[in-house]
Amino acid sequence: MQEDDYAAARRLPLADIPVVDLSADPAEMQRSLYRAVTGIGFFYLVGHGIAEETMERAFAVAQAFFALPEADKATVRVNQQQRGWMAGGLARLEGSRTHDLKEVFFWGREVSPDDPDLRAGLPLVAMNQWPDQVFPDLKRDLLPYYRTALTVGRRVLAAIAAGLGCPKPFFDAFYDRPLARGQLVYYPPSQADDEAAGRFGVAPHSDFGVLTLLLQDNRGGLQVRNLSGEWIEAPPIPGSLICNIGDLLQRWSNDRLVSTLHRVINRSGAQRYSIPVFYDPNSDARIDPCDLGIPVEVSRYDAVEAGAYIAARNRQNFTHYKEI
Repeated sequence: MQEDDYAAARRLPLADIPVVDLSADPAEMQRSLYRAVTGIGFFYLVGHGIAEETMERAFAVAQAFFALPEADKATVRVNQQQRGWMAGGLARLEGSRTHDLKEVFFWGREVSPDDPDLRAGLPLVAMNQWPDQVFPDLKRDLLPYYRTALTVGRRVLAAIAAGLGCPKPFFDAFYDRPLARGQLVYYPPSQADDEAAGRFGVAPHSDFGVLTLLLQDNRGGLQVRNLSGEWIEAPPIPGSLICNIGDLLQRWSNDRLVSTLHRVINRSGAQRYSIPVFYDPNSDARIDPCDLGIPVEVSRYDAVEAGAYIAARNRQNFTHYKEI
């Protein structure tokens, strides 16, 4: 790469990036995880218990969905509740030069028409748009992975709670009706016009919510900004998940935990896929640093409701909110 390459990143030895084994001795796992979330805020998860077959099925059905004709994907065109398929060109992150080079399928917790949160109009609570008429496999093959990812998220938050000096079940009360939104993301290979425009698959950003669990394929392209302000490659580790802290958890922890800037560029020459699950709490969960042991006089943040906070951030970054 040239020195002035807008997406230049250094590849470090894999041992320099935190790897947390959820199957390790619980005390050692908790210490390792807490070092990661108070350091770079970004780490690999292994020993998470999600079967390889479950992950492979999720990737396979993602690839098959994005390969559908546009007319079929458009039967579930993304709505203002951020459910369904978003075509390329509709995501432009705050401060970026141009739109992201990606397509996305959004879903979340399954809710019925009479769900109390839905009827109350809570932010980001919505019915999913599944393409059952044209592609019934998507829901069938994706939800098993989604359910197991939520279990992993609960375990990670329990370890974080313990590290913060709280009972391990602290977060459970905020997650009985979680937003827990997921995305299938397709990144076409970066082309010459994308490079000329300084376009990323996802421009540099931090995640808006509490905790992100990412399943990425073997193409590479994920880059993270470390504590020194340097962009580094985050190469895939087969069978692992990547976990990072979001802005809402950094806020909740009164900045004890770190929400990390990251970005994606697909220069592999092949199609790239990833499946992030944003393990966020109930829409009406009140997020207050004082609940995590911070005295009110040193709290840096006012209390906010999770759904309203995340929804406001979404509206700044997705063009489809303005076009629908």
